[in-house]
Amino acid sequence: MLSMRVGVVGVGAMGRLHARAYSELDGCELVGVHDIDPDRSREVAGRHQVESFSDLDSLLGRVDAVTVAVPTPDHHAVGVHCLHAGCDLLIEKPLAPSLDQADSLIATAEKEGRILQVGHIERYNPAVETMAERVDRPGFIEVDRLGALAPRSLETDVVLDLMIHDIDIVHWLVDDEVVEIRAVGVAILTEAIDFANARLEFAGGCIANLTASRVSVNRIRKVRVFQPEGYLSVDYTAQTVEHHRLLRTAGKPIGIETDRIEASGDEPLVAQLKDFARACADRSRPRADGESARRALATALDILDAIEARMR
Repeated sequence: MLSMRVGVVGVGAMGRLHARAYSELDGCELVGVHDIDPDRSREVAGRHQVESFSDLDSLLGRVDAVTVAVPTPDHHAVGVHCLHAGCDLLIEKPLAPSLDQADSLIATAEKEGRILQVGHIERYNPAVETMAERVDRPGFIEVDRLGALAPRSLETDVVLDLMIHDIDIVHWLVDDEVVEIRAVGVAILTEAIDFANARLEFAGGCIANLTASRVSVNRIRKVRVFQPEGYLSVDYTAQTVEHHRLLRTAGKPIGIETDRIEASGDEPLVAQLKDFARACADRSRPRADGESARRALATALDILDAIEARMR
């Protein structure tokens, strides 16, 4: 089977990781990289012994698919350009900074017959996959994603930078309409929102409480899902799952038992790129496709609107 020829557009923090993963992935040939910073492009290209393309179109003419990991404000322009050039596209999250631009990317991919996948990498976390298999009628979901400020993310707020990961996972677990959003946000170290909390209520009654911070000393990535007869607790980083279940004797509850599950599987980025390569090969829908990314983006933007309304 011929290898899929791939390139990476934008080799900052995330693009470097994609270049590394592609260079090690069976079935993919990393052809080259492109970045507006030629020194950075040459450095990453040299590390993987591939070509550094000073011109984007020259790279696009040599590959079947690309990862686009440019700053969020540039997602639409660069993404549409790649799709028009005939390349399948994996674009980092969020899909775009606005729904109009997201819709344009989705429509362009459909018109050009191209695969559009979005970098919602937590969908490929083995612990999240293990949890999703055990979720049944969730009633309450609690998510904490806390970390320190990263220079790469300063062009956007904490909702579109961090919380959107968990918004996507909540939508994956609760396939239902959001009917109410309450949210608060605080700008602490930047002019954008650095800390945010959102309470989502779904039509079926489930409540999700999400907290995201990029001004925390400790790094925390955890989610808990409460449902009838027990709850699940997941540590994204450690990739561990605890399933706490109600014990009964003769039909009467007598306590809680805990199963500690060591989730196993590929590194999430590798699993994500494997899914992208598979979708490109058989022209099927990837797990994190444009439509699911648009749904997460719509909720994230609604959360930002709720924060802004509260601040007025």
